[in-house]
Amino acid sequence: MEKESLLNYLYRFFDIIVLLFIVFDFGYDFEENYNSPHVIGLVFLSIGLLAFNSFKFFTFKYKSNKKVALANMILITGILLTSGMIAITNLNFPLDYILQKVKPVFEGGLIFYFLLRLLVLVRHIYDIYFNPAIVFVGSFMILALTGGFLLMLPSATTNGITFTNALFTATSAVCVTGLTVVDTSNAFTVIGQSIILVLIQLGGIGILTFTSFFAFFFRGSSSFKEGLNTKDFIAHEGLKDVFRAALNVVIFTIGVEAIGALFIYSSIIEVTNIENKFFFSIFHSISAFCNAGFSILSAGLYDEAIRFDYFLQWIIMTLIVLGGLGHNIVFNFYQKIKTHVIEFFDKTIIHKKVRIITLNTQIVIYTTLFLLVGGFIFLFISEYNNTLLEHNSIFGKITAASFNAVTPRTAGFNAVDFTQMNVQSLLFIIFLMWIGGSPASTAGGIKTSTFALATLNIFAVASGKSRIQLFGRRISSESTSRAFAILCISLITIGVSIVALLIFEPKGTPLLTVAFECFSAYSTVGLTLNFTPTLSEPSKYVLIACMFIGRIGMLNLMVGLLRRLNHQFYEYPKENILIN
Repeated sequence: MEKESLLNYLYRFFDIIVLLFIVFDFGYDFEENYNSPHVIGLVFLSIGLLAFNSFKFFTFKYKSNKKVALANMILITGILLTSGMIAITNLNFPLDYILQKVKPVFEGGLIFYFLLRLLVLVRHIYDIYFNPAIVFVGSFMILALTGGFLLMLPSATTNGITFTNALFTATSAVCVTGLTVVDTSNAFTVIGQSIILVLIQLGGIGILTFTSFFAFFFRGSSSFKEGLNTKDFIAHEGLKDVFRAALNVVIFTIGVEAIGALFIYSSIIEVTNIENKFFFSIFHSISAFCNAGFSILSAGLYDEAIRFDYFLQWIIMTLIVLGGLGHNIVFNFYQKIKTHVIEFFDKTIIHKKVRIITLNTQIVIYTTLFLLVGGFIFLFISEYNNTLLEHNSIFGKITAASFNAVTPRTAGFNAVDFTQMNVQSLLFIIFLMWIGGSPASTAGGIKTSTFALATLNIFAVASGKSRIQLFGRRISSESTSRAFAILCISLITIGVSIVALLIFEPKGTPLLTVAFECFSAYSTVGLTLNFTPTLSEPSKYVLIACMFIGRIGMLNLMVGLLRRLNHQFYEYPKENILIN
């Protein structure tokens, strides 16, 4: 045991060395970038990591530790073999040219190695600290702070950036919001934009989900504590197959994003204004599915080069809706389709009259359809003689109105200048932003199910019913109470944010502009009336807190803090309160 403890300390020392090399390599530019000694250092570091993991593989007794060491050995061996093959095929070229070719292989491989080690660290943290809500909140906080420091590296920006702006951008990326105080296209280099992209991905489906995925992949099983942490984030009922569910979430996410990137690439292949089309496609696919709203074009999708690319807009809309629905809804539909297909081809199977589509799925789908169709009709009529005039065809107007109905569902992409919209349209968009997407998805807001339960409860109370009944099911009072708690917390948080911004910003700032920005921040939407870039320093921190609370949910934090203080095995006498 003492030997294994010593090896673990050495492991962490190697992790720090790898991190320093990565930061040093990517964060700072050198005139002699490829023939400088730090490239040779990457080679020796990789060889050292291979030797250390090999020693660990043959020394450790536990199978789980052996699997992790074996995976590391395979990864590093792959890095060295790939680099060796590249070097052999380029022996006729100068050493500088060979180093230029092999350097990206070492960089990419060591970054992936460090991410694996980081996930192991996160897993160790919630192994020793048992509080799912606090671990969930803490992972987002650590991710945002780490991202903020990484965005301050010289190579990440074109002209430098302040800590406040870096933290704001990192928080906006982790919380998949999309609000920016600096131009993502001009202020950040490809390295900086890549950091933002990684933060969006980890923030979108959760670092805990990634951690559980790799834990299941390497070990095949996990602890009871890990199951409790993961099931809360991916909204999986019970502990059975929770890690297989996390595996499905990661595979589904990466699969949809890859397909989306291919479609986006096909739609912009003839657009000459976009230089790196491959990176553009991947960035916008991930940003759309994660409902982040970040774009590497200064004007977003309103850029003149793609403003009337309706095929691209429909692709983005599809990704937004899939990400906003969540994996639970998609998997539930997949299960129903799979069952019908099997029964169709195998007539010997006796049809089971068991409900496959859950009540939660039905509520989410009907509410989503109502909001999308209702939003399209309202915005099409409201903006027909305003912002839709620049679209000549009926199909273009329908696409623009549809996009404006989809993007407030926490996506944040702009295919129109929102400052030119009518007041009634902006108020309706605020309403859509407040509701947001669905639970256990990449979307924010109070969620569609919360809005549906609150609405149904109003009708139930008005009709004198003591409970909500829908589709042959009775909704629990706990769900209704949670829905109203989320409603109240959201309005209180947004209200406090609005008042704070009105205090910190100059007199005469329009209330509608401030309210639009605060609703956008809390619901992690990212739409703006061009007000965010002009914010003062205190106002930026107000929106940082607003985005963070909106993403993690203040109720989750309160449950984590107060759950242990709420064990009451007695009841007080009941008394009614007058409510008019």
